[in-house]
Amino acid sequence: MTSDTLHRLLSRRRFLATTAAMAALAAPPFAAFGQNPPTAPTLGKVTVAGWSKPISEITNLLVEPEKGFFKAQGVELAYLPGAGGGDAIRNLLSGQADVAFTDPGSFFMALDKGEKLVAIYDIYPRNVFNVVSLKSANITRPADLKGKKIGVYSLSSGTRQNLLVMLHQAGLKESDVSIVVTGLLNFAPLLQGQVDATAATDTGLVVGQRKGIGEVNVMPVSDYLNVSSDLFVVRESVYREKKELLKAFLKGYRDSAAWMIAQPDEAATLAGKYAIDGTNRDINLEVIRLRNASSLSAGGVGSLGAFDLDALQKGADAFRALGLITRQIKVSDVVDTSLLPAR
Repeated sequence: MTSDTLHRLLSRRRFLATTAAMAALAAPPFAAFGQNPPTAPTLGKVTVAGWSKPISEITNLLVEPEKGFFKAQGVELAYLPGAGGGDAIRNLLSGQADVAFTDPGSFFMALDKGEKLVAIYDIYPRNVFNVVSLKSANITRPADLKGKKIGVYSLSSGTRQNLLVMLHQAGLKESDVSIVVTGLLNFAPLLQGQVDATAATDTGLVVGQRKGIGEVNVMPVSDYLNVSSDLFVVRESVYREKKELLKAFLKGYRDSAAWMIAQPDEAATLAGKYAIDGTNRDINLEVIRLRNASSLSAGGVGSLGAFDLDALQKGADAFRALGLITRQIKVSDVVDTSLLPAR
């Protein structure tokens, strides 16, 4: 890992330490004291189409059977796994889900195709994507990726789309590299020499380092485009017809996120019970702390879910410049903040 990247990670951890007290205050009383919340009258069921399988970084969603954050708001929660943000959008559009847990790129591309969608919550306001290579490959800048084989989680994932953002910075196109679909465990192909570099999230990098990938060069995509990593997106028709249900869902999610920020140790333990990759508690804790950090906007815990419309607009403009979308997207027309919890 480069010294600059290490400094960023350390700074993030220091930031987490300073926000811990705020998080404890922001979390609801039942979360702070480990109690189950009271049950509200049932408003309905919400199925979330995810970009991933049930993994540790979404522990706050997975612990619903035990913690009941959504049940407390009258919401019956269901999670539909996927393989990338594009998969989440497809499951949303097919009617299999009410809400998509997806990346901005997949959102923009669906809008570009004429789909009627609305973003209602900014899950991770920070860009968590990187391009990682072994030191021996001597890949230290985007231009070094030309002609290289690069791993991505899936062709419909944020890893591919953020890789294209990085290539664009060097004047490269997708055709200038060979993209290899590696799945979620994308560091094994890197170690085995099947790819020269791999696009990964910060949590994926942590897991890879814990499993012994050794010294690596890390190029954060946020150095070039610091756009949100994931959003909650709904169809316009669902937004119009189910506002109260969606508002209750977002309140449940915000409470679950505040709990995970306030109680990362408890979350790391419960990940071992609910997450398919949760077998190592120490790794769970590190992953959860990183995801907590990416959940915080500049406004802190009290503004969980808030959008930075200027940053999101830059993202939409960048995707158009990349040629990934053809239409000019005015972000303020496709984002609605009226359902966000006041507290």
